[in-house]
Amino acid sequence: MIRFPAEWEPQAAVLIAWPHHTGDFRNLASVEQSYSFIASTISQYQPLLIVCRDTEHQRHIEPQLKTLKNITFIHATVNDIWVRDTVFLTVENDSKLQLLNFKFNGWGDKYPHQHDNALNHNLLKAAPFKGVNTVDIDFILEGGSVESDGIDTILTTRQCLLNPNRNKDLNQQEIEQQLFTHFGAKRVLWIDQENLTGDDTDAHIDTLARFCTATTIAYTASDDPQDPHHDSLQSMQSQLQALRTQSGEAYQLVPLPMPKPIYDDEGQRLPANYSNFLIINNAVLVPIYDDPNDAIALQRLTDIFPDRTIIATPCRPLVHQYGSLHCMTMQFPAKVLNL
Repeated sequence: MIRFPAEWEPQAAVLIAWPHHTGDFRNLASVEQSYSFIASTISQYQPLLIVCRDTEHQRHIEPQLKTLKNITFIHATVNDIWVRDTVFLTVENDSKLQLLNFKFNGWGDKYPHQHDNALNHNLLKAAPFKGVNTVDIDFILEGGSVESDGIDTILTTRQCLLNPNRNKDLNQQEIEQQLFTHFGAKRVLWIDQENLTGDDTDAHIDTLARFCTATTIAYTASDDPQDPHHDSLQSMQSQLQALRTQSGEAYQLVPLPMPKPIYDDEGQRLPANYSNFLIINNAVLVPIYDDPNDAIALQRLTDIFPDRTIIATPCRPLVHQYGSLHCMTMQFPAKVLNL
């Protein structure tokens, strides 16, 4: 019996990869301010693993953190810091936890990915991962492309999982079978939804719609008819309204408004959204963008998670490299790591 734990279940740790000056961020100082806030906040609640290049990089990072308590550094090279899509996904297999190493191809061969695809094998050399049960899977999949309700249901988009730039020889039924086999899923809820402008992932579900409980979904919404995303997000809302839980009930749906458009220096709109939040032990980190809608998103997520502390998390610098809070983190369920 295989089960894909939900994000709100007890966690052992969260992993991030600290950006390096050779990476793609133009304003590394502002990005590191966000990273420092995120790292220091997570480590107050649970262990944090920080992937960095080497001892020199680690020494650069350490003074930026409020404390080194609950923080473990792991030396490894990455192409990109979006570990949601490159690091192990964890399943429960006959009551034993197992790390799944899916193949990663740079979001459809858009970017170099040799270090990212090798990252999980390098993590196995680090103390927290030594001896942990792992399996390599010959299937391309990113963690940001699948949402689990913790029972038997996967939520995803056709635009990503069925894109021929991932597993081009497999049809929808065959891809569903992969999800059934590796995650123990019995249902796949498919959403037809184009990606947010500036999103290079081919519409990852974690920018669009998120399980908050087995019966509650928070989703990116637009009530501005002038926004180019408005019509497609209205269509997604209708699709979500048509979905049913295992017991045949409609899901409780909570719209998260989009922040006003944020643009890069070339005038390209960036994929800022509030659905890219991170659930950790006793708290939820919510991306904010210095926007009036920050307060609305924070309040709506407070209503969904009354027993967790809701933490406004500055992420405006992160979207300049086309991702946000959930994209840069990966949680590990309780007891899976050596911590």
